[in-house]
Amino acid sequence: MRTPTVMAAAVLALAGLAGCSSNGSGSGAASAGAAAGKITVAATDTECTVATGQVAAGTSTFSVTNKGSKVTEFYVYAAGDRVMGEVENIVPGLTRDMVVELPPGLYEATCKPGMIGRGIRNPLKVSGEHKPLAQNAELADAVASYKRYVKSQSDTLLVKTKEFTEAVKAGDVAKAKDLYPVARTYWERIEPVAEIFGDLDPAIDARENDVAQGEEWTGYHRIEKDLWVKKDVGADGPIADKLLTDVTTIVQKANAAELSPVLLANGAKGLLDEVATGKITGEEDRYSHTDLWDFDANLQGSKAAIQSLRPVLEQRDPELVKTLDDKFAAAETALEAHRRGDGWQLHDELSKDQLKALSDAINALAEPISRVASVIAK
Repeated sequence: MRTPTVMAAAVLALAGLAGCSSNGSGSGAASAGAAAGKITVAATDTECTVATGQVAAGTSTFSVTNKGSKVTEFYVYAAGDRVMGEVENIVPGLTRDMVVELPPGLYEATCKPGMIGRGIRNPLKVSGEHKPLAQNAELADAVASYKRYVKSQSDTLLVKTKEFTEAVKAGDVAKAKDLYPVARTYWERIEPVAEIFGDLDPAIDARENDVAQGEEWTGYHRIEKDLWVKKDVGADGPIADKLLTDVTTIVQKANAAELSPVLLANGAKGLLDEVATGKITGEEDRYSHTDLWDFDANLQGSKAAIQSLRPVLEQRDPELVKTLDDKFAAAETALEAHRRGDGWQLHDELSKDQLKALSDAINALAEPISRVASVIAK
């Protein structure tokens, strides 16, 4: 989840830098990372060695290698744990790149072994002149188009989550089960934006194994387990209230957020990565088995982000646009085979061959989408 390359000049370290990762990487490592045109990150189960602690303002590429035994994630956080960029589900032995646009300021480059907790944090200083990508008129139009999409989806997310939580509080298990995948559809379409707001995303969408020891498990999946396993939500009123409050807050923040064009590209790839690592395996909706509702929503959300960027992509790389169109169509056709009325087959009704066909279609689409960020960052 969720390997483009950006021009080396965008990530050159500032002169005279001494290494400043939490594990004491030195200036030699910093120079090596910068010379390659990427900022290298060596992640293990206990360390997060970032090649440099300072970069020039603008677009940077972090190349993250997982040398540990646990699946890890890499984030760049701004103040308040606002996510500026992320790459998730980096399995042991894998290297993945993340393109991010950073204005001047202080950040934290963070690895999360096991994908839980606050992670291992490194100070990251960004300095120098910065002309935002969104000052380009075509990219500004792309962001405005995508924000209109986010507004429409988040408005409906709020309505459907309210209906869902009201059913939970009324103890109406059958109605809440029907509404669960519907409400989550609108969440999954806009998750790239929702994920940038610190702890709100895990409070809303964490699975049981995502929660660090000692922390409370809340959100959609907590209620999902009670609906399908306990078959009783009599004690879930406070959890439902918190879910609606958190969703209301994130909708307000999402509609007010200033978005980078690179975020659209990364978000489109991230949604497909979610399909590949959660929906295909059945891990995401493990109690309800409604994973294909999320699969469809992620695919739609990814396509909306790419379509917002389409005019710029057509100018800069028309062959990539043609490939994206073909691969989106193939993925949609593969999924459509499993439609059932207004919804989808349950995950536990699918054979291994059917799941492999869906996985192959998503992987074929993910590769060209991984190139979008570098085209946008030119």
